[in-house]
Amino acid sequence: MQNSSITTTELWISKLREELDGEVITPDDDSYDEARAVYYGIDRKPDVIVRPTDSNEVAYVVSVARDTGTELAVRSGGHSIAGYGSSDGGIVLDLSAMKGVHVDTKQRTVWAHAGLTASELTRALGEHGLAVGFGDNGSVGIGGITLGGGVGFLSRNHGLTIDSLLAAELVTADGKVLRVDAENHPDLFWAIRGGGGNFGVATRFQFGLHEVDEIVGGMLILPATTDTIAGFVELAAGAPDELSTIANVMKAPPMPFLPEELHGQVILFGLLVYSGDPETGESVVAPFRELATPLLDKIEPGRYSGIYEEEEEGPPPGVFAVRNFFVDAIDHAAAETIVEQVNASTASMAVTQIRVLGGAISRVPDDATAYAHRRQPIMLNIASMFQQPDEAAAHQAWVSGLATALGDKGTAYVNFIGDEGNERVRQAYPGHTWDRLREVKHRYDPTNLFRVNQNIPPASPEGGL
Repeated sequence: MQNSSITTTELWISKLREELDGEVITPDDDSYDEARAVYYGIDRKPDVIVRPTDSNEVAYVVSVARDTGTELAVRSGGHSIAGYGSSDGGIVLDLSAMKGVHVDTKQRTVWAHAGLTASELTRALGEHGLAVGFGDNGSVGIGGITLGGGVGFLSRNHGLTIDSLLAAELVTADGKVLRVDAENHPDLFWAIRGGGGNFGVATRFQFGLHEVDEIVGGMLILPATTDTIAGFVELAAGAPDELSTIANVMKAPPMPFLPEELHGQVILFGLLVYSGDPETGESVVAPFRELATPLLDKIEPGRYSGIYEEEEEGPPPGVFAVRNFFVDAIDHAAAETIVEQVNASTASMAVTQIRVLGGAISRVPDDATAYAHRRQPIMLNIASMFQQPDEAAAHQAWVSGLATALGDKGTAYVNFIGDEGNERVRQAYPGHTWDRLREVKHRYDPTNLFRVNQNIPPASPEGGL
């Protein structure tokens, strides 16, 4: 029986090689280990990695997975915290060879393939003084961040990534290639704006573009005190929509631009981007500098297309325990708790990340997209990185304890959760959003072919679980 199974697998892999122009990589190939690697170092060994060249080849791979009952993982940039861009013994559909960009400067739109990274597309659009907002890491694939929502440096000014999405090309479980927009399959268009990769393989996205060229932004590192943390959050919440910020409270790593005596000390590592008039931007960021004498001030005028580093760093060398949730406020008491707990952590890296939301995000109705956290004012990410897997329980306890102390009431943003169980996925889609997503899932993927993700199970025909 085992030999028959192996023979069958070899047969359909051979068929993939015959039918596709794209790469088909198996464990016998020298490039296999590099090709199967994902960002967080999760060690999975697929039977085959396929890099299609167009949507028709994607449809063919989807059909093979469906017809053979083989697990299918879809990868854009490979940044899933849970490692969902890979598979043990399945097919990895790697979109990284699909990098087409077609800009219409007159209409201010772009069609972009899902294999592009955020930095690649941002640089291409920057040549025209245009942009669409992604996240804070340039090596993230645009496919995953878009389908989950997309929170980043332009969010308060121009909304989430999905708020710029006009249409998508989607390969569904039946192998069809669909144009999905407000008029064509509107139920599916609603679902893919926040519902993740549950409904098909997005091969191309059409975005509406924003005029974003000159900005004021960069790093601002301050001592981490209750006053600087609470003050940073208060300033960020009261700032004009043009300003988006990220505050990381963490122990200072051995950065070459920080004095050695600061290494290991708790700092506030701020990232600020003002995407309006640069002269106004200077006055908006000035109060952040006045919170304390900066340890490092790299905020300066520049082009938005340079917001991501040219050479992205590789994956972090360790294992993560994480918790993501929303809160209403970070006051002095919460700031004191964060400083104490980060200082007490024994992890190689412990961080509490604070993202003030609002602005354009909150002006979209909750039910307009599958991202249903529009009124949440602050997002927190707590992470602990460690080296030995047997340390996981202790570091997860630290993460969970700090989350509870800061008011975690069971909410989540789907792009920032790991492999944390079905209930956590449910918490990403509050209220009727969950039921509506399950209904759409049943219509387009009733057998749950697209399940290697933060999974939304299809509703049963009778309406039960």
